[in-house]
Amino acid sequence: MLGTLFPWIKEKSLEEKVKSRDAFIYLDRGMYLVGWKEPLNKRWTLISKIWTGTTSIMLIVLLPISMVMEYIHNFDSFSVGEFLSSLEICVNMYGCSFKSSFTMFGHSRIQVAKKLLDEMDSKCHRTEEWTRLHRYVALSNLLFIVYFILYSTYVVVNFTGYLLMGSHAWRLYNPFLDSEKNFFASNIVEFLLMSAVVLQALCGDLCPLTYLFLGRLHITFFKERLSRLYMDPGKSDDEHLIDLNNCIRNHRLILEYVNVLRPVFSRTIFIQFLLIGVVLGFSMINVMFFANFWTGLGTCCFMFDICMETFPFCYLCDVIINDCNDLADTLFQSNWIAANRQYKVTLVYFLQNLQKPIVFKAGGIFPICMKTNLSMVKLAFSVVTVMKQLNLAEKFQ
Repeated sequence: MLGTLFPWIKEKSLEEKVKSRDAFIYLDRGMYLVGWKEPLNKRWTLISKIWTGTTSIMLIVLLPISMVMEYIHNFDSFSVGEFLSSLEICVNMYGCSFKSSFTMFGHSRIQVAKKLLDEMDSKCHRTEEWTRLHRYVALSNLLFIVYFILYSTYVVVNFTGYLLMGSHAWRLYNPFLDSEKNFFASNIVEFLLMSAVVLQALCGDLCPLTYLFLGRLHITFFKERLSRLYMDPGKSDDEHLIDLNNCIRNHRLILEYVNVLRPVFSRTIFIQFLLIGVVLGFSMINVMFFANFWTGLGTCCFMFDICMETFPFCYLCDVIINDCNDLADTLFQSNWIAANRQYKVTLVYFLQNLQKPIVFKAGGIFPICMKTNLSMVKLAFSVVTVMKQLNLAEKFQ
């Protein structure tokens, strides 16, 4: 069923031409919808800029402000559960605005990264490499669909639960619609606006994960090429040296790819690290003390989505660090003993460069890894512990 609606989630045959940039088919379409990408046809450039300005002002600026305005105008009408549900969304929405801005302004770097992927694709000559590339392209597009379903589930569940209770799910301030007199219309407007925000958040969260996923694929290709160095007895010493130099160029391409994307991704993950503990803390308090079935279900979906924003990316960063540690070992274990002096000298210098792992830092401060992520998540439990020790839940009920 999904394969029929979304053909790029199925692995293509080797007869079909597939490139690494095809892994971003659905992600690019999502970016088009939120106004982050320019159209291929230059005739639509003006309309595209107007659409980008409209979506940016609406989703990045006005919508977060509308939540604060609702607190100012109707704070007395909030129950504790409604306030916590709104507050966790409000904090995350402001974070999403920053992350979206960083991703949008980093669009030129993302385009450079795609060109570097094309260069790395040109290094693939073996059938097994192209087979794996086809598989990773399909998995990357499937990843977008899975995240879209997970994020959309929260919106639908939260909207349905509050609608059945006769309330508004997100309490967005709308000066053009009276939420009491136009209950269903204002709910539908909220649903559409939050759906747009969720799509924007989806693109911002999935962009680092997908691009790093393809980067890791080419690192594994590079590792396999290192293991094949000086293994063909039919080649001359000059040909073996050419193979080694090609591996050095391949390594430079990978480093350039990572360095181009690092400023964009480090900022977005930094914002997420700052928010994850606080947002999860508010959500856990809401579920444990104030939520009913529907609001608790929506909040649990929200908590799961928050965790999915950072956990997969941090895990992938750990995997890449381990891959980089293996690169130097793989080169050292290659068949270089019988090589000539020039080959060995080149190999020694290359070996020194390979010993430097690829490490991402959030905002240039926190290393992006599972250890850091778990440390940030522990803050949520600290918030709940303080809540229990001070008996704040009983005072608010």
